[in-house]
Amino acid sequence: MNTYRLLAVVGLLALQLAAVVAAEEHLSRIAPRPEERQLPFEMHAEMKHRPRITVARRDADLIGSDNRALQAAVDYIAALGGGTVEIGPGEYLMRDSLHLRSHVTVRGTAGETILRKADGRVSPLVLDGDFGEQQLTVENAKGFEVGHGVAIWDDRAGGFHTTVARITGRDGNTFSIDKSLMADCMVHNQARAATVFPVVSGYDLRGARVENLIIEGNREANVHLNGCRGAGIFLYRGFGTEIHNCVVRNYHGDGISFQQSNDVVVSRCVSEGNSQLGFHPGSGSQRPVVRDCIARNNGTDGLFLCWRVRHGLFENNLLEGNGRFGISIGHKDSDNLLQRNHILRNGEDGVYFRDESFGMAAHRNRLKENVIEDNGTNGSAAGIRVRGHTEGLVFEDNTIRDTRDGEARTQTTGVLIEKRVGKLSLRDNRIEAQTPVNDLRESSTTSSR
Repeated sequence: MNTYRLLAVVGLLALQLAAVVAAEEHLSRIAPRPEERQLPFEMHAEMKHRPRITVARRDADLIGSDNRALQAAVDYIAALGGGTVEIGPGEYLMRDSLHLRSHVTVRGTAGETILRKADGRVSPLVLDGDFGEQQLTVENAKGFEVGHGVAIWDDRAGGFHTTVARITGRDGNTFSIDKSLMADCMVHNQARAATVFPVVSGYDLRGARVENLIIEGNREANVHLNGCRGAGIFLYRGFGTEIHNCVVRNYHGDGISFQQSNDVVVSRCVSEGNSQLGFHPGSGSQRPVVRDCIARNNGTDGLFLCWRVRHGLFENNLLEGNGRFGISIGHKDSDNLLQRNHILRNGEDGVYFRDESFGMAAHRNRLKENVIEDNGTNGSAAGIRVRGHTEGLVFEDNTIRDTRDGEARTQTTGVLIEKRVGKLSLRDNRIEAQTPVNDLRESSTTSSR
């Protein structure tokens, strides 16, 4: 082989080698790293960019001004496995819930996106609604339309036995619905249907998120919907859902309620002027977090821990001017930490432990660094009242006081301990009251220092 041919071969090999090196460098820039791992429940790795869609009254991917446009956007993103729906400013009329979906974030424009509950209609049933049935016949069909949300109940079928569904069809005054009736709804028990529903709701969720929404409940034009089946924002088995920077106001029921929903986080939310509870975690919801929130001027309690709420964290909340208690805690609600909350000017006791037997009582809860003041606007009250066979409570570093003058000082007792209460600990609390501690037990089992 002569020199020229040898040089040509060497040059060709060098070019091939350079091409291989360049290809490998390019591949290293665009290909996943060898240590990449797939997601736990998918056969692919986590992606940097996920689906996103905008919906607004104008200038968006989807144009609309009611729940149908919002729901279309949420369902589109859900069908792609999750992502983000961004809602533009303005008011959106809700004739049915915005139904959340797993792994979908719904994000409004902070302070400007308003979801307004439509005026409700209510009618007696003219035929019994039977358990499991998926239709109802009403006396007056005005205002009941296909696609609207509807609730059905009677005087004996309340709470979780109330059915909340969507109307899917119509034949005269008879309507089909997308869920089976949860109970017999009998004409002789004043069975009725109403176009009431949560403004935002989520059932059987994983990893949903809601943020930057204002919920206008329009309570004057709607009948009451109980908090076990509805609220301005309502979750049922909404595991890991996050609700952030939302306002719920003027809803004829609870502001925010979540039931059988573990690991829910509610942060920087306001629940005000609703007819019932401000915040209502319940029915076995474990490890809830409610922080930096405001419950103000609601009809009953600011924060109501319902049944079996455990290992929760409730911190830095303002519970003000509610019609009954600032905080109510009771049935099997154990091992929660309530700290650095400001509880003031509520109608009755600031913090109220409900009257429960030993097996059902709210054991081992800890109240720390709270300010509890000026409660009892409806009459004489305690800063903290403990009832039932409650055991193992710790109250430490709290400030309990009434700052008003003369007869306006109705928070007359700092801590009221009723006669069946078990051991509890009072540590380093600052109590200013006519009666700092009223312990009604025959033999005191209070430790203090």
